[in-house]
Amino acid sequence: MSFQLPSAASQAPTPNAAAHVMRRSVNFKPSIWGEHFLSYDSMEVDIILEQQVQQLKEEIKRMLMDHVKDDSQKLSLIDDIQRLGVSYHFENEICEILQQIFDKDHVSYDDVLHQNDSDLYAVALRFRLLRQQGHNTSSDKYFSNLKDNDGKFKESLVNDIKGLLSLYEATHLQIHGDDILDEALTFTTTHLESATRRGLSSPLSKQVTHALYQPLWKGMTRIEVSHYLAIYQEDKSHNATLLNLARLDFNLLQQLHKKELCELTRWWKDVDFVKNLPFARDRVVECYLSTLGVFFEPKYYIARRTLCKFIYMVAVIDDMYDVYGTLEELELFNEAIQRWDISAMDPLPDYMKVCYKTLLDVYTELEENLASEGSLYGIHHARESMKMHVGGYMKEARWFNSNYTPTSDEYMPLAALTSLYSLTIVAAVGMGVAASKDSLDWLLTDPGIVNAPSVIGRLLNDIMSHQREHSATAVQLYMKEHGATEEAAIVELINQVNDAWKIINKACLNPTRIPLPVLMRPLNLARVMEMLYKNEDAFSNPGDEIKGFVTSVLIEPVLIA
Repeated sequence: MSFQLPSAASQAPTPNAAAHVMRRSVNFKPSIWGEHFLSYDSMEVDIILEQQVQQLKEEIKRMLMDHVKDDSQKLSLIDDIQRLGVSYHFENEICEILQQIFDKDHVSYDDVLHQNDSDLYAVALRFRLLRQQGHNTSSDKYFSNLKDNDGKFKESLVNDIKGLLSLYEATHLQIHGDDILDEALTFTTTHLESATRRGLSSPLSKQVTHALYQPLWKGMTRIEVSHYLAIYQEDKSHNATLLNLARLDFNLLQQLHKKELCELTRWWKDVDFVKNLPFARDRVVECYLSTLGVFFEPKYYIARRTLCKFIYMVAVIDDMYDVYGTLEELELFNEAIQRWDISAMDPLPDYMKVCYKTLLDVYTELEENLASEGSLYGIHHARESMKMHVGGYMKEARWFNSNYTPTSDEYMPLAALTSLYSLTIVAAVGMGVAASKDSLDWLLTDPGIVNAPSVIGRLLNDIMSHQREHSATAVQLYMKEHGATEEAAIVELINQVNDAWKIINKACLNPTRIPLPVLMRPLNLARVMEMLYKNEDAFSNPGDEIKGFVTSVLIEPVLIA
């Protein structure tokens, strides 16, 4: 189920109207943030800061469009703009430049192949930026000259650390059939790891070490921006104007996000699930950080607020189904969700009434926002996805209560449905008119771009949680069905995660059924899953790493030199 799994559950009595009911219990850690973000209630966005950002934006725009003539230099500037988190200011300019470069490459690869022999960094960067933009570039045509007559990568590449790093980052945009990128990933990983053991100068050493831990393409944007800012300022060749813009813009966005999280903390305090549903995970700050991973730009304020509340509600309902509710209660809640009417909550126990009423209130707020934007059609998609999501929880609960162990073929489609499916739909719905009815209709059919992030979320979650889970997980099912060790099962599931990323990458290449900005939402949700479940179940049991992410992205401003 989405944003799960709980710690090992035990049968224990829990205070309830019916005291004799035996319920599973999980000792989730309380929130480490409490009411911290209410302290930003009086914060106002700095008008002078906004003016400074606007002036610097114009300077960078002139650099992009007029001052930098060489393609390689222009691509390097675009890369820094994107890594520093300010590319949302220059979407049209970047789109135009990359289209022009793609058109030139599409006509003739001669220039690219020539670069291939002399500048691995430049050609790998060119390939990556074009693919990121949705251009269907050929990996073979870009990188075939990197191999010798024996079909192996040339030894002369080994000492070009900057070039190897650029190629390594490019390999993570691979799709099925990109065999040369599969080989390049192994080659670059091996030699970059070797280079770190030998020792590299800073800031290249920091870049390589971080990339091996977190490839750029799979990283959550605001976290990666926070990291790259520290590295970029160490680079003696950095663009001072761009660095200044990035610092000021980071702080400006952080002010905005603090204000939003303050409002959401007030909502969280008002619904008081900590008191009314104490069995559930109390993670509103982690929900908001996850939401920033899906869309951080100012124009998506309403979408962020909606998705954060939605993630929080899904986590509570998840715990209700996984931890607290009896089968009879869960059946009643599912029936109420399928009816979707305030009167449907009458038969529910009191704790479920609180949850159900709050959920309907969240949807009412969404409906009002969509109506004001002229995209009311989206409320149908948001409701239907929630009905399917809770219906999936209900089927899992029936399995658990009947001691039924599903096969992997039964488990994965349902587990994917209860992972990210409804979050993906609501994220798109929250974009308003940017996501047309046709786009939402298509997403609701669960195409690869929706299913693949759900698979990633479910498998990474299961890998991190399987040792403390009593019910079936993908790890346990694979071990049972294939007679495999735990280690072998995890290796296979990681391969399935990588395959799912290839599906996502392919879905984002032109021609696409729906606009790229809409496709970015499921892609970004996959990045959030990588962040939450890389080393631990950071949603259920937040540790120092996610605390550090919240601090760097949402609390500590960047120092302005």
